[in-house]
Amino acid sequence: MAEAHQAVAFSFAITHEGWDVNLDREVLHLVLASGVRSWKKRLFRLQNNLKNGIYPAPLYSLWGTLAAVSGAHFYGVPVPGVKELLRLMPEDDERHQLMACAGVSLAGWLAATFTAKYALKLMYMYKGWMYEERGPGKKQSWATTLWALGVHILTGPSKPMLYSFQGSIPRLPLPSVKDTMQRYLRSVRPLLSDAEYARMEKLALEFQNGIGVKLQRYLVLKSWWATNYVSDWWEEYVYLRGRSPLLINSNFYGIDALFMHPTKIQAARAAVSIHAILQFRRLIERQELEPIMLQGTVPLCSWQYERLCNTTRVPGVETDKIIHWNDSKHIVVLHKGCYYKVPIYHKNRILEPCELEIQIQTILDDDSQPVDGEERLAALTAGERAHWAHTRLEHFFKGTNRTSLDAIEKAAFFVSLDDVPYEFDKNDPSKLDEFGNLMLHGSGYNRWCDKSFTLCVGSNGRIGFNAEHSWADAAIMSHLWEWVICEEAIHPRADAPVMGHMWEYIVLTSAGLFPEYKNLGFREDGHTIGTPQFKPPSPIRLSWDFKPTCLAAIEQSYLVVRELIDKIDLKIYMHDNYGKGFIKTCKISPDAYIQMALQLAYRRNAGKFSLTYEASMTRLYREGRTETVRPCTIESSAWVNAMNDPKTTTMERVALLKKACKQHQLGYQNAMCGKGIDRHLFCLYVVSKYLEVESPFLKEVLSEPWRLSTSQTPHGQTSKMDLKKYPQCISAGGGFGPVADDGYGVSYIIAGEDIIFFHVSSYKSCPDTDSAKFVKDIEQALSDLRTLFQDYGKIQSNNSK
Repeated sequence: MAEAHQAVAFSFAITHEGWDVNLDREVLHLVLASGVRSWKKRLFRLQNNLKNGIYPAPLYSLWGTLAAVSGAHFYGVPVPGVKELLRLMPEDDERHQLMACAGVSLAGWLAATFTAKYALKLMYMYKGWMYEERGPGKKQSWATTLWALGVHILTGPSKPMLYSFQGSIPRLPLPSVKDTMQRYLRSVRPLLSDAEYARMEKLALEFQNGIGVKLQRYLVLKSWWATNYVSDWWEEYVYLRGRSPLLINSNFYGIDALFMHPTKIQAARAAVSIHAILQFRRLIERQELEPIMLQGTVPLCSWQYERLCNTTRVPGVETDKIIHWNDSKHIVVLHKGCYYKVPIYHKNRILEPCELEIQIQTILDDDSQPVDGEERLAALTAGERAHWAHTRLEHFFKGTNRTSLDAIEKAAFFVSLDDVPYEFDKNDPSKLDEFGNLMLHGSGYNRWCDKSFTLCVGSNGRIGFNAEHSWADAAIMSHLWEWVICEEAIHPRADAPVMGHMWEYIVLTSAGLFPEYKNLGFREDGHTIGTPQFKPPSPIRLSWDFKPTCLAAIEQSYLVVRELIDKIDLKIYMHDNYGKGFIKTCKISPDAYIQMALQLAYRRNAGKFSLTYEASMTRLYREGRTETVRPCTIESSAWVNAMNDPKTTTMERVALLKKACKQHQLGYQNAMCGKGIDRHLFCLYVVSKYLEVESPFLKEVLSEPWRLSTSQTPHGQTSKMDLKKYPQCISAGGGFGPVADDGYGVSYIIAGEDIIFFHVSSYKSCPDTDSAKFVKDIEQALSDLRTLFQDYGKIQSNNSK
């Protein structure tokens, strides 16, 4: 591959004939175009901020108000305030009357607008709808009905932008210490003996009536002035101050939709995926992305989307920091140990997939060899954070290394073109396990763990990602991933025989709804459709200059990462015996159903109950992130014990299960509504550290290990995700490493009506855990649950005869 030419915008020299100036018009044009694009983005941002600031009132309502007030005044109808303003003006002619009408109109319009805005905020504080049962035969309360009507009247017909609701979303409420203590004690009761529980009850009571009072006062003060009393501390202390390696310990992964494989050409799939991600980024920048609304009424906070692209976690000796750039005009691609800076804009537009394919193929065809240390360079980002921070300060702050590192950190995102295939074979589960391992850690040096995410592309055209966790939660990456997969499914090959899908594509593009997507798709031969309008800018090979001490630092990080990789045990289980379709017939929440299955499986696997973590979101509140649901409850343990007791009857087991699921659902609802346990305790602990006071209760609670850490991958976040129309879009979800050395990490996704994917991780170094065995236990638990409800159905049928 030819190296990029050095380009200089202008040069000058002083000769005996005077000044000799040489201008490079092409480079100056690029500089000018960049400036114009920057100002356009600023104007767009200013306009959108104005619209968001006055939402739910549309801007045109101001002109309507002005017309109504002016018309009434000149028609002779007295308008309050107009005469008072006219008295302050030097004259009483038509021009000054119009100015007075404009002033009154603006004041009245602003008063009405902000009244509506804060009324909407008050409406969103109501959470009664969350606790009401939904479904056939369930009636909605009058309070919720009137509330929903009021919300729809206030929001009106105007279409909201991504951040339109941010000013109306309420702050996260702070629960009382007493309520948190009661919920905490209830959650640990099935885990403790009578003596242990009595001791913990005493500690909790001492904390509640003692130091907890003082700590709560400071937390109340913070909840008054902070947008969210949890999120900034959670980001800093849970993520950014962590000094352990990001790989496996923090970063998470996602894998391709397994039932669609649009092309086996690596460059083509990479080009289309990159283009789809860039379109998603543009929707966020323009705030044209549709905000997520629960029940079509209640918005989720959208602030996490901002840092999806152009974001890097920069290492520090004691704490890292997140840096986000407003714009980035390139990506960085890694292939066979070599790094390339790839421009993604030309003449002020995003490159088309066919043009991006040329760039990617150029990289794949390049036979350059990495310089010493370059191949394993990314291991620095995967290893210990303090070590990476020291190495970065010593070797990456000047010269060639600084320039190349800047290119990576300021890139829109990172792309890794792997030289191995990502495979899926229903009859060979080991291939799916390998797929997951490649996404979780790869080789240990082919994922730039500091970037917000790394797009991974296999040699056979399948894709996946590895994402950094501090900047946002998994739901944001899941939304992006759905978008990428759906875009490929909705826009078929140019020769697609399915005329319904092709007709939809033609109608959308001819109507101008998605004109930028007209070349998104694949030809019959697997290459991208469309014809390049010009030769795209060539990728630029990044250069490095590593001293022996830097090479040693890279190798040291790699050895740490290699040790982590060697001990991780990841299995992916595709449960296709039944899915959400059957669970819904049991009239039980699918999430509660699966959590109960996990409790049963873990009890059989470990021989005991354990503190269980399930991630829930608090995005019903401003800048909300996550809260913990504790699925191991008094009710769930009673049901598990009944399932393992042959003396209990089917009717008893079903009754206990329904009670356990109801309690689990209540815990989930409480977590979403700001009535969780663990974030409150975490913040109280942070305050205690600031005040340098010791709390035996908090110290013990915060040190309890989560031996079973679970999370459900969100599905169907984009309105485009219609599995009935595009069944091949079923995602296999993603996963993460275990939280405890002697525990399991379990991520699951309810993929359609008939499939559930489980991603189970543990450490081989622990003799008490075995991912393959736990997968078998989950399979058996799900089978036992189905048998239980089938037997229950037979009993009900016989009783009705």
